[in-house]
Order: sequence, then structure tokens, then C-alpha cells
Amino acid sequence: MFTKTEILYDLKISIPLFFWVLFVVQFLAKWVSNLAIKRKYPKNSAIYFGRKIIHIFASGIVAFLIPFFFKEPILPFLMAVFFAIYTFLPHKTGKLFDWFQVKENLHEVNFCLMWGFSILFGWFFDKSFWLGVIPALFMSFGDGITGIVRNLKYKKRGKFWEGSLAMLFVCVLIGLKMGWAGIIAAIFATIFEKIEGIDDNISIPIISFLILLFFFKFFPNLCTL
Repeated sequence: MFTKTEILYDLKISIPLFFWVLFVVQFLAKWVSNLAIKRKYPKNSAIYFGRKIIHIFASGIVAFLIPFFFKEPILPFLMAVFFAIYTFLPHKTGKLFDWFQVKENLHEVNFCLMWGFSILFGWFFDKSFWLGVIPALFMSFGDGITGIVRNLKYKKRGKFWEGSLAMLFVCVLIGLKMGWAGIIAAIFATIFEKIEGIDDNISIPIISFLILLFFFKFFPNLCTL
């Protein structure tokens, strides 16, 4: 299905992106989290900043670059699986990356897996990648900005409406890539992020992907891809 030339081409791009993600996870997120503590934010709030920095600067930037530089989805998917394992092992060993991880949940592991599956499954329907990338961008940039806005104002994690408005704005801008279909998916992604008691790292990509796929297959006149 994928040629050796395509794999090698994507490998050259994947290597620097892989190390960029490691830099964001191990250094940039830690620096932001430590800075928040110095600014008198509570520890849990500082951790939340660290998580959202990874959302935006690691997964968000990489997802955005995929349609422009990648030929196939295998290497992005494998990178996502690697980082799922990479973030799961500290939970297993009890040695958490305490600038963005908390003992109570494995949401960052779910994030990595859902990001990878969205990119992978989307490609089989749309070789331009956007069908799978847009849900990943909702999860990365949209959910990232909502957490930062809420945290800046309330200094704690919570589903406050200011963050939801910020997420809706960002997701609609992203969704414009697919026209009305993208706007509708952006609205539902924001609604599902607001629901308490479910992991929005799972709900956001699933609901937005299914909505985009529905329009892509049955109402292409409302989908600009």
C-alpha cells in the first residue's frame, strides 16, 4: 500500500518532529509548569498548564504539518503509539512526569492514541489527511486553548464557560477548512468537551470525526474537501 520511497520520505520528516515533541514534553512544558508555580499558581494548576502546552505545541503543530509534508499515515500513527507508551510507563512505574501528569488519570495516554487513530483512519477516506487531521486539531488547539483560558482566570481545572467560548472560536476557525461540515463538527466538539465525567480526549475526536465523515460521504456539497 505504501512504497519504500514514501516511507523513507516521511521518515526524514518524522525524525525532527519526533525530537520536537520530546523537547516540548520534557523541557517546554516543564518550564511553563515551573513558571506557573513561581507565579503562585497551585501545583495542580501548573500541571494543567503543562498539559495544554503539550496539546498545542507538540500534537497541534505536528498535526497541522501532516497534510503538507507527509505521504502516508503510518509513521505519524507509530509516533502516537510510541508517545502513548512513553506517557503510560511513568504511571506504571510510579515515577510520573509531574509537570504534566497526575496519578488520578491516564488522559494523556488516551490523547496520544486518539490522535494517532484519527490521523490513520481519516487517511483511508481522504488522502489529503484533513478528514483525520481536523479532529486532531480540535483536540489539540481547541481543547488546549480552553484549558489555558480557564486556568488563567480560575487557577484550577474546570469546565468554565469562558474556556468553552475560546474553544468554539478556535475550532470554528479550524473547521472552516471543511466548510459547513467543519463548523458543525466544531460546535459538537465544544459541546462534548463541556460534558463532565467523560474523557474529552476520546469524545472530541470521535464525535468530530464521525460528523465530518458523515458529511464527507453523504453531503459533499457541505464539505469543501
